[in-house]
Amino acid sequence: MSTPNESPTHFDEDRAASYDERFTRISAVMQALHLLAKLWFTGLPKDARVLCVGAGTGAELFPLAEAFPGWSFTLVDPAGPMLAQCRRKAEAAGIADRCTFHEGYLDSLPGTEPFDAATSILVSHFVLEREKRIAFFREISDRLKPGAPLVSADLCSDMESPEFATLIPAWINMLKFSGQEDKTVDSFVEALRGGVDVVPPQELTSLIRSGGFAESTLFYQSLLIHGFISRRG
Repeated sequence: MSTPNESPTHFDEDRAASYDERFTRISAVMQALHLLAKLWFTGLPKDARVLCVGAGTGAELFPLAEAFPGWSFTLVDPAGPMLAQCRRKAEAAGIADRCTFHEGYLDSLPGTEPFDAATSILVSHFVLEREKRIAFFREISDRLKPGAPLVSADLCSDMESPEFATLIPAWINMLKFSGQEDKTVDSFVEALRGGVDVVPPQELTSLIRSGGFAESTLFYQSLLIHGFISRRG
C-alpha cells in the first residue's frame, strides 16, 4: 500500500526491503482489490501479456501470476530499489522467467506488441497536474490492445464534503493500526492536501476516459482507496 507522501522515487534499499512488512496488519485491504482484479482479468488469453505500471515490489504480480500460470508480466517502476526487491521476490517464487523488469517510466519502455491488460495501483495520484495525469493514462492506453482492461486504484475523495469528514478519522485509525507512529500518520494526512492529487472518483473516471479509455467504472472502495475498471477505446 503506497502512502501519500512516499513518491515511488523516494525509496532507498533499506526502505524498499522493509516496505512489504510495514502494512502487513492491513494487507487485507489490498488483497481484496487483487482478488477483484483477478475476476476482471478472467477470460483473457492463456498466454496473456500484462503491463504493471508503478509495480513497486510486485504486490499485484504474485496473485495474478499464481492464478494465471501462462501469463507474462512487464513491470515498470522508476524506483530501482523497489524493482530490485520485486525481482528478488519473483526469483524466490520461481516466476522471474515470466517477468520483464524495466526501471524507469512508461515513456522509456521499449516498444512491444500491445498488451492484453494493465494494472496501475496507487500510482496516478502522484501526478499532480491534470494534463500530465491524462497523459499518464494515455501512455497506458497506447500500450494496450483495443478493449483491453486496466485495473487501477488511487486515493479519491471530495475533501470538502461531509463524506470525507466521515472517512478521514477511520483512515487515520487504519494507519495507526498498521503500526505507524503518530508523527508519521500526521505527515500522511497533511500530504493529502499537497503531496498527492486527491480528486472525487467521478472526476478521476473522467480523467481516465480522457486518456483513451472508452469506459471507466468504480468497482471497489476501502475508505479513501478507490478501484476502477477501464477499457481501452
